[in-house]
Amino acid sequence: MQVNIIRKKTIFSPDPSRVIARFLYLNDERASDIIHKVLAMPEKTANTVMGQLLRKYSRRHRNISRIFEKHFDKLAPIFKKIGVNAQKLNMAQKALIGSYFTMEYSIESAALFNPSIMEHPDQSEVNLGEKRVVISFRATGEGHISSLVFRKGILDKNNNLTVEPVGKMLAEADKIIFNIYDKKSFQEKLNTMQSHLNIISPIMEVDIAEMQDPETFIPSVILGNHHEKKCHGKIISPDFILNKLDSKFTYTDLMQELELAIKDPEITEDQLKILNLMLSLACEHYEIHFSIDSAISERVIFPISATEQGGIEDARFVKFTDDNGEVSYFATYTAYDRMTILPKLISTTDFYNFKILPINGEIAQNKGMALFPRKINGKFAMLCRIDGFNNYIAYSNSINVWREAKMIQQPKYPWEFVQIGNAGSPIETKEGWLVITHSVGPMREYNLGASLYELDNPEIEIGRLAEPLMVPTEKEREGYVPNVIYSCGSMVHDDDLIIPYAMSDHSSSYATVNIKELLKALKSNGNKIDDLGNNN
Repeated sequence: MQVNIIRKKTIFSPDPSRVIARFLYLNDERASDIIHKVLAMPEKTANTVMGQLLRKYSRRHRNISRIFEKHFDKLAPIFKKIGVNAQKLNMAQKALIGSYFTMEYSIESAALFNPSIMEHPDQSEVNLGEKRVVISFRATGEGHISSLVFRKGILDKNNNLTVEPVGKMLAEADKIIFNIYDKKSFQEKLNTMQSHLNIISPIMEVDIAEMQDPETFIPSVILGNHHEKKCHGKIISPDFILNKLDSKFTYTDLMQELELAIKDPEITEDQLKILNLMLSLACEHYEIHFSIDSAISERVIFPISATEQGGIEDARFVKFTDDNGEVSYFATYTAYDRMTILPKLISTTDFYNFKILPINGEIAQNKGMALFPRKINGKFAMLCRIDGFNNYIAYSNSINVWREAKMIQQPKYPWEFVQIGNAGSPIETKEGWLVITHSVGPMREYNLGASLYELDNPEIEIGRLAEPLMVPTEKEREGYVPNVIYSCGSMVHDDDLIIPYAMSDHSSSYATVNIKELLKALKSNGNKIDDLGNNN
């Protein structure tokens, strides 16, 4: 049974003019040289340069002088090293020096893709039949670094989308707050990381420098040539650091002990490896907060931790309702450090304040984890693809600890033979859990499909479309990665399923399908499917 898909004309294209001002890391020698040259400038010359800077960039960034001063503050270790009292400099000198350590980064110059859509937490002042929505995107810029961005819009009664004008004053989070750690749990996670990784992920100097803020403390001395050392699965006891910490310790407590340890002339290569691993783990739990005067399209969640330095990829957002009725928005995403991938979790209630957590446990691996929108039989439930080819389901008492999974779906049709996975969180309907899937077939063509699972036991597949729900059209198949359509999360509005989707890893659009028609097609193709998606 064929299902009628209506592709909408709205296109979300990458815009190279959307830039953020990032800290430009330079090594100590170059940084020292620049600082001395700026301080040697005649006052008139310095004022002229600063005036030119403000004319060029004040309309591209909200309070660019404040950004310069913030980046100046990150140079404190350099000033200490060269014997210059930074506090005696005037504000103009600080801002000018900071400007030399600032660069623009175009967050979506390469692509704006892999979207998910969800109901906006604020539904006030919308007309009857309308729904305010948030759409998340993976934005990719120079160096193929991916970040997370948003758009806001309103769906009308016919599911035509009006997108709010996109803000140009982009900014990263105003505040980054790191976690308070439990020593026992921290040590257990360290042991797990050592057991599963052959190489400790490199910690990029630019990312460490990015976090040298008055609110957070990361010693620059941990940088150097040590971060590329290999650790061939050997368990190195972290007790030489942890024994000095209380049972509960802060991020700053840990950083201070790491700084002292790195200065020890008798420190071994093995201990250096564990220091970098501890630093990496400590950066995995954090909170970020955006200014309340920023538009949602101006908020950029850019990689912060070491495991994210290659990008934040494919966030699958879901509106989650707890047993007590409280609503949160969760997203699972893939953290990429240019060598390995790790699943992580974002939570928010307002899209201003976000908490980021690692996803722990034996099945916290591979891409494509997608949380159910509510608990099932008192437990959190998650779709996952732990082997890279088949769909699994997992249950847990904790939202970020997942230990066991059961296979519920295998490739069946020719267009699924390479792999099958979810294309976002399951959607609850009266007929069952609707799961939009992605699948890969000949010529590495990515399609979208659909499956239906029992509400009380989502391990049982009720039905699956025998043909793809969507395949790339001639226009959609051309892009950075040809022959791909991909989605990270759909939603139902009135009688339609709204499917945002990316076109060949370049730009995005959305489509609609009548939900009753889709469910009817799924049930009509269900009598030949067992609980693993095989022929009976």
